[in-house]
Amino acid sequence: MLDFVIETPPVVALPVVGSEARFPVRRVYCIGRNYAAHAIEMGHDPDREAPFFFQKNPDNLDTSGIFPYPPHSADVHHEAELAIMLASGGANIPVESALDHVFGYAVALDMTRRDLQAEMKKAGRPWEIGKAFERSAPVGQVHPVSQTGHLDHGAITLTVNGESRQEGDLNQMIWKTAEMIAYLSQYFELAAGDVILSGTPAGVGPVVKGETMEVFIEGLGSISVAVV
Repeated sequence: MLDFVIETPPVVALPVVGSEARFPVRRVYCIGRNYAAHAIEMGHDPDREAPFFFQKNPDNLDTSGIFPYPPHSADVHHEAELAIMLASGGANIPVESALDHVFGYAVALDMTRRDLQAEMKKAGRPWEIGKAFERSAPVGQVHPVSQTGHLDHGAITLTVNGESRQEGDLNQMIWKTAEMIAYLSQYFELAAGDVILSGTPAGVGPVVKGETMEVFIEGLGSISVAVV
């Protein structure tokens, strides 16, 4: 057995529907502007262009149903997303076989300190301060693909205190699941335990303490997250 000079950090692991075993997380990749309407509302061209990705940290994923409003921000936005969990990986994965690497899917949020992200964009700096803060990725249970099939269409919605904010369909993703996996694998060696957040539909907006977000994806159900 290996001996370490400090206490080893816990493995981030997510609950799996119908199983006592959990899904261990290795890395978290997030695609930007993957719905045309969202690209437009953020002031960008909706035409299909080469995808771009940023990363969150594995321990940003949180299943508690609680989102603590983060410090140093006065403009924190919700972004409803489909999470894709990989059972295997590799480099230069062909798009035709990319879906073979998917273990399952989950409902998720990419919470964003929009004011800090905007400052980083303006300065040409990385986005981590606006994206990869503590508990910035609320997530639900993982649904194995053996139970759901591959999710290439279906409603994705978000409400705040019951008021509709985001409405879209998974078939509106500019880059589909297989394409995202194939593209990422050209630049990173993907592996079991990797998670991909697949972008958000239009309607992103701010939340405040005391509000409750509910995200629904057809075929996966919903998660409820309280802002505290």
